Amino acid sequence: MGLEKEGSEAYEKIVRLKVVAEDGKNRETDMADDETTLRLIQSIPSPNAEPLKLWLASLGKERIDEINDPELGPKRTRALYKAKGYSDSWIEKRMRGIAIREELTDEWKNRGAQEHRDYEILTAEISKATFGVTPGEYKQLKGLKRENLRDHMDDFELIFNMLGERSTTEIHRNENSKGLPKLKDDARVGGDIAGGARKKLEEKLGRSVVSKENFKQLNEKAKKQNKIR
Repeated sequence: MGLEKEGSEAYEKIVRLKVVAEDGKNRETDMADDETTLRLIQSIPSPNAEPLKLWLASLGKERIDEINDPELGPKRTRALYKAKGYSDSWIEKRMRGIAIREELTDEWKNRGAQEHRDYEILTAEISKATFGVTPGEYKQLKGLKRENLRDHMDDFELIFNMLGERSTTEIHRNENSKGLPKLKDDARVGGDIAGGARKKLEEKLGRSVVSKENFKQLNEKAKKQNKIR
């Protein structure tokens, strides 16, 4: 009865939107967010859904384990990146970047920014000042859609991204900033610091640090370099 009720509630959250079909015509299609989709899977009585239910249960157990032992989360993240083919040095930078990002968003939360909407605005300010493009424009440049942009950055991109976010965090603290307008100003200044360092390096290297390459391309380049060695 509980599963039937849960399934019924989930079905109520399904919406019908027009989506371009294979024949090129717009046709109404059932759409649901990730949470609703997972709830629907849990409510399906068919044995065919059992593998997915077991997978969801294992994910739930992993999450509980991470709550009981927070060190498991970073370890699991490192293992996932390693399995995808990332180098150890890249993984360490990425993990450090995650920690810096979490520190920054904690500051935003404590200083009056609204999660998601304001965070996107502030992140865009840092990105524009650091790299000259917003995260959305950066993803288009790299040919990405739903992928995480930072997972497709090379070493320099990660480093300057960290510098912009870490600088912004320290400026917030130093000036005890409050409210979105002031946080935006700080984000722009923090990004400018990283952007200035980026431009100096680009002058020295004679090329842009902002790369069109995504992880697949970067990984193929790394493999070729290893073969040459």
